[in-house]
Amino acid sequence: MAFERLVRYEHKAEVTFGNLIETLDDGFKVSKLNGDLTQGFSASGEEAITLLCPLERTPIVQCVGVNYRKHAEEAKMKVPTYPVIFTKPADALTGPMDDIPIHPDCQDKMDYEGELTVVIGRDAKNVTEAHALDYVLGYCIGNDVSCRTFQMPDASGGQFCYCKSFDKFAPIGPAIWSTSLISDPQKLKYVTRVNGEVRQETGTDDMIWSVRQIIAHLSRGMTLRKGTVIMTGTPAGIGAFQKKFLKDGDVVEVELLGFGKVVNKMSFL
Repeated sequence: MAFERLVRYEHKAEVTFGNLIETLDDGFKVSKLNGDLTQGFSASGEEAITLLCPLERTPIVQCVGVNYRKHAEEAKMKVPTYPVIFTKPADALTGPMDDIPIHPDCQDKMDYEGELTVVIGRDAKNVTEAHALDYVLGYCIGNDVSCRTFQMPDASGGQFCYCKSFDKFAPIGPAIWSTSLISDPQKLKYVTRVNGEVRQETGTDDMIWSVRQIIAHLSRGMTLRKGTVIMTGTPAGIGAFQKKFLKDGDVVEVELLGFGKVVNKMSFL
């Protein structure tokens, strides 16, 4: 795969892939790539563009809950034997600068969850921890947007899936950074801001289960298809425990330090 920072964008009515070169004040500069995830890519000319979601589609978004030690402490949750797994449907996926539409029934307790995100590059099943990263296409930063109204035990029994599965509740990007740029996903730092205020700040070394362990666990007897998105859990500082839920027009930034960020505005319908 001939990329380091894989992006998708629309230019002159054509949607194509590119390799991110530079972030500009009013957009991004990319090198156009010919090809796709199956055929591979070859570089073309440079263009200035606005980014779309780096993935056109995904089979599924797999998510990990309670995967940061400090978050488990703030939630007063006992760490289970295996990772807490839930899913988002494919339509939850959206781009790094897209507005997030919020249904009227969700507007009371809207929340953010900044997360390191993994994209699987080829089908994986019964993968060992030792070989898990061989199946990774690259990494993004993402926001596991959550409607706590439907997560409360008295509303839905405390289940996670429904409250996180609304359309566009999984913005990722701005690029898929290749494994040549991120060789060790446990040595990264990221921060979540709401309207410029820092709400979450962590290193991925606070993860309870590493990316290797997550991939091995998810592929146990189950096929992880190429293009699967894995959101690996959120650190301490979510809105629910600060009594700071999101409001209409709030802008949530999740930045992987040294790489890039997603910036999404909450749009109450």
